[in-house]
Amino acid sequence: MKKLLSLSLMILALCGILWFGSYHLSQSQGAVTTQNTLNLYNWGDYIDPKLITKFEKQTGYHVQYETFDSNEAMFTKIQQGGTAYDLAVPSDYMIEKMRKANLLVPIQTKKLSNFKYLSKDFLNKSFDPHNRYSVPYFWGTLGIIYNDQEVKASEMQHWDDLWNPKWKDQIMLVDSARDIMGLSLISQGHSVNSTNLKEMVAAQEKLNQLSGNVKAVLADEIKLYMIQNEAPIAVTWSGEASEMLDANSHLHYVVPSEGSNLWFDNIVIPKTAKNIKAAYAFLNFMLDPKNAAQNAEYVGYATPNEAGMKILPAAIRQDKQFYPPASTIDKLEVYQDLGQTKVEEYNDLFLKFKMYRQ
Repeated sequence: MKKLLSLSLMILALCGILWFGSYHLSQSQGAVTTQNTLNLYNWGDYIDPKLITKFEKQTGYHVQYETFDSNEAMFTKIQQGGTAYDLAVPSDYMIEKMRKANLLVPIQTKKLSNFKYLSKDFLNKSFDPHNRYSVPYFWGTLGIIYNDQEVKASEMQHWDDLWNPKWKDQIMLVDSARDIMGLSLISQGHSVNSTNLKEMVAAQEKLNQLSGNVKAVLADEIKLYMIQNEAPIAVTWSGEASEMLDANSHLHYVVPSEGSNLWFDNIVIPKTAKNIKAAYAFLNFMLDPKNAAQNAEYVGYATPNEAGMKILPAAIRQDKQFYPPASTIDKLEVYQDLGQTKVEEYNDLFLKFKMYRQ
């Protein structure tokens, strides 16, 4: 019994020594803890890495960066719990969905001294009235990119131009139900948020008529293919287009004047956040005009930071391809959360179009 007691005491003593050593080491090396870590959940390559380093040096926080590839994947992971993301970057309709699902913490904008630099044009949107739950990060459009070696500017200014028989097997489409169904709806004078099944079916049937012109329905591959002149026309998002234009001087981007999608990616604080103080520090850091401008130059998307935009080179801020005039923006629509049933209908109709192509 004495031997057993002695052995137990030795084990306890050893555990104590190990704990003390581990604690001392973590303190001396500045180990990552909940108190000094910011867990950021974002799209891939959607922030200048130099800004993360700058934030860490300025604040003493360590940024743990994790990425997702779709709004739906992000939503599911946060909804399931078991995560401790302090900040996430969903798109407009998903912010509305997360808000309805009670997955977000209200944001006190009074705590953000740099909130004043945001343009009022990008605040108080339908998906988050009064910005109670989100802070604008980037915005952009859906449009057409074309190669001037094969396409004249006058030939590609409207959605209906895509249906010209001249472009047989020449067009690449981004693999997104809401976007491709949306452009077809707009071309028929309807809203991208239509819930009228008759209008939705008509949009799908019109897409079927486009199938002969469609070379491929792709995701990120569109970027590389357009840069390498694999196709003369594509439908994609403004940020992707910006990267393509930088790599190929023959490419141009146009937002059809009859309307398109205006999208927003905002930063939110998930309900599971553990470090609210770090979240506010990061939000305010990213709202600093210099940091916002630097991030916009790196990522290639348009910044909602009005003061930051003024810092950008004139060639960027005056580029109407990516900072379109108010007359164009007024005709753009933000996607709404249409509910699970309607989303499935959009997906099913888009799938029918893709199957029709085969």
